[in-house]
Amino acid sequence: MLSRVAESIYWMSRYIERTENVARFVDVNLQLLLDQPVGIQAQWEPLVATTGDDDLFYSKYGEPTHETVIKFLTFDVENPNSIISCLRAARENARSIRENISSVMWEQINDTYLMVTETPEEWVMTEPHQFFTDIKIASQLFIGQTDNIMSHGEGWHFCQLGRLIERAEKTSRIVDVKYFILLPSVVDVNSSFDDIQWGALLHSASAFEMYRRTHGLISPNNVV
Repeated sequence: MLSRVAESIYWMSRYIERTENVARFVDVNLQLLLDQPVGIQAQWEPLVATTGDDDLFYSKYGEPTHETVIKFLTFDVENPNSIISCLRAARENARSIRENISSVMWEQINDTYLMVTETPEEWVMTEPHQFFTDIKIASQLFIGQTDNIMSHGEGWHFCQLGRLIERAEKTSRIVDVKYFILLPSVVDVNSSFDDIQWGALLHSASAFEMYRRTHGLISPNNVV
């Protein structure tokens, strides 16, 4: 396999995984707002910190709010880690190797990209859960198509490599943000609010149900 092809397959897969990760932890944060105790201020800064794009965000938007963070992580083409930027990069990598992937895989990436570009920002602000759920489902469809249609040769292994490296990197960032940003005060350690945030962390990594089946009650040591 040509190194150019291997690189494009790797980054195609990695960008699709990054798209799903961003959609998931934004959606989890929206759900967290419904569960947190009265008086606790909504936290949007950790979402930007998770992507590592703090400087770019503050230079463009200033104080993080519900609207600015969602716009930055979803539709901002100047943010290389926004959903639309990741899908565009995945699409360009897929386009350059059309002969090495199935037509179904290409159509899935292309359809997802068009879905995001054609979705009004105003609708996302009013129905964010549905929008981010659609993004996650689209990503999971692509992964399923890759496993079921693509020959499990070198190309498939580069797909796996990109996806799993991206997942490991994002999981480490999410755990790091939990430890140093999320908890308002040390007095909240082992409180019900602390449990809610550890549960949100597990949801952000698609690990909540498997954790509960394995360990039962949430314990920070077991989560980490």
